[in-house]
Amino acid sequence: MKSLDLFELFALAAIWGASFLFMRLGAHEFGPLVMAALRVTVASLALIPLLAARQGLGELRREWKPLLVIGLLNSAIPFALFSFAALSITAGLSSILNATTPLWGALIAWAWLRQGLSGWRVLGLALGFAGVLFLAWDKASFKPGGSGWALAACLLATFCYGLAANFSKRYTVHIQPMAVATGSQVFAALLLAVPALFYWPEAMPSAKAWMGVLMLGLLCSALAYLLYFRLMSRIGPTNTIAVTFLIPVFAVLWGFLFLGELFTLHMAAGCAIVLLGTALALGLLKPRSHA
Repeated sequence: MKSLDLFELFALAAIWGASFLFMRLGAHEFGPLVMAALRVTVASLALIPLLAARQGLGELRREWKPLLVIGLLNSAIPFALFSFAALSITAGLSSILNATTPLWGALIAWAWLRQGLSGWRVLGLALGFAGVLFLAWDKASFKPGGSGWALAACLLATFCYGLAANFSKRYTVHIQPMAVATGSQVFAALLLAVPALFYWPEAMPSAKAWMGVLMLGLLCSALAYLLYFRLMSRIGPTNTIAVTFLIPVFAVLWGFLFLGELFTLHMAAGCAIVLLGTALALGLLKPRSHA
């Protein structure tokens, strides 16, 4: 991996780590559905001209069915769910739960695409989800004021990410990555338009909340997708997936610096278990066998 690739990998992790901070800035004022809708709308407006410059708009029309599914599973539903979680749990905890995405991806690939799982990968899946239970054990209260629904929302969002990844492998490999990135945002915006109008806030959100939305759309969606697909083409998916391990580091850092959030020993232990399980499930850690 060249130094530029390494820099872009860390930049992508820093940007996606900041997304949990920006959601915390605006979720209370906009509400989850409106914030998710504005995020994908801003991203769409930024990406459409870039796709048009590559003569790729026709691909959106031809491939609208799979792109609609990707928009639903990879943007509309998870963005709304993570915005909902931002109402009651910290950016750091949300980002750690987001790190379970590859676990869901591996599990769904095994169940749907019949991809084999070695013993070490099964152990990784078990460890990863054990880490989630460890994190949620004393927090998963579904009573009013509890964070149980927020934790469940994060896990449902990551399940959608894992489902979208496997759907993409099966149905969108023939579509250029820029069209997938743009189409997912455009169709997510269309899917969320009516719910967003229905739940539009009565009071005008503050400038801070609007800044959160703009940063989510321009930085954490449009620019992040461009970096992501650039890295995928240059260093491959195995190296690019390492961003999963860096996102919680930056999310915790941004939450501490800008929101005063604490990173407890309990969260650190849970994060370590989740990331260790993810590394095993992805095959990034391959313990040596001895004769």
